[in-house]
Amino acid sequence: MDRFLESNPGLASRFSRHVVFESYSTDELLSIMAEQATTAGYVCAPPTVEALRVHLDGLPRTKSFGNARLARQLLETMMTRQAGRLAAMAAPDLEALTTLLPDDLPEGAPAVPPGAAR
Repeated sequence: MDRFLESNPGLASRFSRHVVFESYSTDELLSIMAEQATTAGYVCAPPTVEALRVHLDGLPRTKSFGNARLARQLLETMMTRQAGRLAAMAAPDLEALTTLLPDDLPEGAPAVPPGAAR
């Protein structure tokens, strides 16, 4: 937005107010993800929530940080990875079909937080 306002010398002066949106905290992002997962029919196992916490805590909160968009995209990635994991199972039960596990986090994310049991 700053670049846009600077693109024309008189443009910035036409906006007297600027609204700054702070990044969501890790707890807020976890809450957003839990709500979106529930709406989609999924649950996150407790170890998954802890792995998500570690992953989200490790993300830099720069100007391009996606907030709720990041939470949605992360959940979509996890659902896709879960589907791939389930494809290898002969007959997954309902719990397997609805539970997201730490292994469903994207590549490079810690699958299990340090010191947590699998």
